[in-house]
Amino acid sequence: MAAGGSYSIVEYFGGDDGYRCGYCKHENGNFSHGMWSHTMTVQDYQDLIDRGWRRSGKYVYKPVMNKTCCPQYTIRCHALNFHPSKTHKKTLKKVNRFLSKGEMPVEQHDEGHHEGEPMDSVHEEGVQPPPQDPLKIDHSEVQDISTSPDTDTTNSTAPTMPRDDAEKTTNVTPKPGKGVDPNRPLCRKAKDLRKERRLQKEQQKHQEAVSSTVNPAPSKSSSNQPKSLEEFITESLPNDPLHRLEVRLVRSNPPSPQFKASFDASYQVYKLYQMAIHKDPPDRPTESQFKRFLCDSPLEAETAPDGPDVGYGSFHQQYWLDGRIVAVGVLDILPSCVSSVYLYYHPEFSSLSLGTYSALREIAFTRQLQQQSPKLSYYYLGFYVHSCPKMHYKGQYRPSDLLCPETYTWLTIERCIPRLDISAYSRLNENARAGDARALKELGRVLVLHRRTVMPYAAYARKRKGSNDEKEVEQYASLVGQTCAERILLYRA
Repeated sequence: MAAGGSYSIVEYFGGDDGYRCGYCKHENGNFSHGMWSHTMTVQDYQDLIDRGWRRSGKYVYKPVMNKTCCPQYTIRCHALNFHPSKTHKKTLKKVNRFLSKGEMPVEQHDEGHHEGEPMDSVHEEGVQPPPQDPLKIDHSEVQDISTSPDTDTTNSTAPTMPRDDAEKTTNVTPKPGKGVDPNRPLCRKAKDLRKERRLQKEQQKHQEAVSSTVNPAPSKSSSNQPKSLEEFITESLPNDPLHRLEVRLVRSNPPSPQFKASFDASYQVYKLYQMAIHKDPPDRPTESQFKRFLCDSPLEAETAPDGPDVGYGSFHQQYWLDGRIVAVGVLDILPSCVSSVYLYYHPEFSSLSLGTYSALREIAFTRQLQQQSPKLSYYYLGFYVHSCPKMHYKGQYRPSDLLCPETYTWLTIERCIPRLDISAYSRLNENARAGDARALKELGRVLVLHRRTVMPYAAYARKRKGSNDEKEVEQYASLVGQTCAERILLYRA
């Protein structure tokens, strides 16, 4: 449970069916476990990505590493120790020449960041959101009886969800004055509205801080020290450049006024990107698809005394060139990292290598946030796919680590590459005695949500005599680990 009293709530789907792979294009070789996250705290998601999970919209998935055609390893960069390579420096100089003099380089393919990376279309085709949302509940209405696995819930008087709301949906619109219209948004609690307004005010309050964060000033260094990333970003830019680039951070969930105002412009850039880079037909990059995968997020907006000024949660980092959006980085700001979700840009500027440029800006952004929140020191680039050469660029942001798919420990990429050269799937951790520190030990302590009541699985199993879901719950809990299994609520109908 988050500090504010909120739970993460998920529905688990398993991972038995194969889907089309976005990397090698195998029609049914991609296997992953998945769950629909109705809501999730940033700490729970941090712990999940440190166990190999990743989100696409509200769908959170974990590749079946020893079965999927293209094993996907979570990769993170040590932002504080990052030093740009020659290629990175060339990209920064290229962008700065364009900004200062208007020099547009000859068209070239950007191998830098998200180029050719699929937007998890496999999950769009294979997993649809639940046909109903039985979990639109106020946390204050949930009774928590999870303090002991031995709690008897047979005679519990906890508030229950009306059967009609929980088990069926309807498209019938009631007559005026005859009840709630299910086809219109639910009325929101006053305290939720107050919370959203407070977050928006905090975001506006820190707008100047954000501006300086995403447009870092060069730091002073002695002449015998190499230039920092921040110095390369602002190097050679005159006070009055020919083109002006502004980087804006806008919260996408809940959507801030700035996000709403720029939504249409951002969507148009996404549509052009998908058609030009990924060859999508004009009717495929729909607004609903854009919202579902790049705007919707289960992550709750959170703030903490030791957290960054902008707070935690999901954001869009927009690149405005001379007053128009030319690129957008979709980011999650979590307790220990900035996690890159996706990047799209206007094809007109593809020769500027905006993929590489945005990744470098995001690393600099992570370093700035770390000054406000000391433990936020990593930049996550999603998945590294060694069997797909187009994804090798992620390994060039060093120092970086890969996550062992069996022990969930981090190993330097230099140690991992030789093993991956031999086999696409590898344990990575060479210590045969090392194990999963958060492995499932007590199935009975897994938290479930049943009829608005939070209870341990042991109590639920007694209440639901004859229930045959033990194997499914055990699989889920082993994948999220004991710690998360005791915090996240697994929905049970």
